[in-house]
Amino acid sequence: DVDEAYMSKVELESRLESLTDEINFLRQLYDEELREMQSQISDTSVVLSMDNNRSLDLDSIIAEVKAQYEDIANRSRLEAETWYQSKYEELKTTAGKHGDDLRTTRSEISELNRMIQRIQAEIEVLKNQVWILPGCA
Repeated sequence: DVDEAYMSKVELESRLESLTDEINFLRQLYDEELREMQSQISDTSVVLSMDNNRSLDLDSIIAEVKAQYEDIANRSRLEAETWYQSKYEELKTTAGKHGDDLRTTRSEISELNRMIQRIQAEIEVLKNQVWILPGCA
């Protein structure tokens, strides 16, 4: 999902760059045509009335691309936060379980050590009894 959002971001950035290049190209073309028309007008004594309906609404195009980019960025951020939060909770649960397991294991080790000491004491008592028995001395 993060990769998909990243790819969308890259695609939108590419689209923004492409549209910006297109806008710059159209501006240059417009400026060149305007200069050409002005030179033609100055060379002739006829006044031409020209209706140029090619007006570009660059602000709305940029605003639309920006809004799309921000929407994708917000969704990506929320998605990443949700994923990290779930991973954090999962790790917290796992850590708690391991902590409980560790306490249980330590308790078992302590119990086994007490049993070992008790058995060793019993062995010593039995050894002493064997040596005390008649005929062993």
